[in-house]
Amino acid sequence: FPVLMSLPLTAGFRRSMRLCRRKSRTNQQSCYARCPSSCYSTLAAPYEEVVRYQRHPADRNRLIILVGPAGVGVNELRRRLIASNPREFQSAVPHTTRVQKSYEINGREYHYVSKETFENMVYSHRMLEYGEYKGYLYGTSIDAVRTVLDEGKICIIDLEPQ
Repeated sequence: FPVLMSLPLTAGFRRSMRLCRRKSRTNQQSCYARCPSSCYSTLAAPYEEVVRYQRHPADRNRLIILVGPAGVGVNELRRRLIASNPREFQSAVPHTTRVQKSYEINGREYHYVSKETFENMVYSHRMLEYGEYKGYLYGTSIDAVRTVLDEGKICIIDLEPQ
């Protein structure tokens, strides 16, 4: 399953170590003496603690985005979360330009729209994410996420980085 990490911290950690290594060739002074705030404070805690989220009753539910390359289990994790508590978790219904199949219902599997409509949604910044697969456009609209959140559920979507 995917691992949750604090990405800005990781990027800062790598950049800080690279700067220290580069400087150490020209100056024999220790890395800590040259950049104490970036190198060693990051080394002390390179990971962010993951704890159970306790939502205050007055707070709105959140969107959870699971990100990972194909085959690492983000889709399976999403499906298991929803199956474990369907009253609490739900996926947003994505949009697509592909042709609706006979057994599918518009608004259940997908929101079926024309390519022109989909592109207008992209240009008007109404799509949270989108991409192309086998010549068809697929994506998740902000409105689809809001629909889930307005039902009082936590919206979970999974993405594969492109």
